[in-house]
Amino acid sequence: MKRILLFLLLAFPVVGIVKAQSDTGRVRWVVIDGDTVEVVAIDPVEISAGMDEEKIKKYKRLKRDVRTVIPYAKLAAYKMRVMEDNLAMKKSKKEKKKYVKQCEESIKSLFMEQLKKLTIDQGKVLMKLIHRETGKTTWQIMKNYRGSAETIFWQAFGSVYGHDMKVEYDPVMDYEIENIIRVEKLE
Repeated sequence: MKRILLFLLLAFPVVGIVKAQSDTGRVRWVVIDGDTVEVVAIDPVEISAGMDEEKIKKYKRLKRDVRTVIPYAKLAAYKMRVMEDNLAMKKSKKEKKKYVKQCEESIKSLFMEQLKKLTIDQGKVLMKLIHRETGKTTWQIMKNYRGSAETIFWQAFGSVYGHDMKVEYDPVMDYEIENIIRVEKLE
């Protein structure tokens, strides 16, 4: 009986170690003062001080906003890449302008009703995420495709509601958004 118990005690840790090595591939051993110590690489964990009720509410709203608008930002980046590729094949300026107008109309017909329902904060997050996904601010995109006069008009109109089309996504300053995207696996 003692042999069976000893065998079980010795066998199960070995099975666990072999399984851990095969699952993660990141297990290694280090010998310290004659003892063998298991070293396992784990994903980084963010440690923060306790948040008060107001900060928790604000974070939850931001989380909701990011979850709501990230599909639109990803879709915008995809549509923009496709449009850029197709525009490169167009020869004349007239063809390019016509194609941009067609793209705009199709996007409006598909998404305008949903985008109208976004809150002001969701709109701000969307503009940051569009910059994150495309590398261009909404100001640059609008100016590229619609011209300076219309861009200035929409910038002035947006400023009434607290929007800035020149807003950029900075992963350091917008660490909460980046953390939400990473934790929620939204990429």
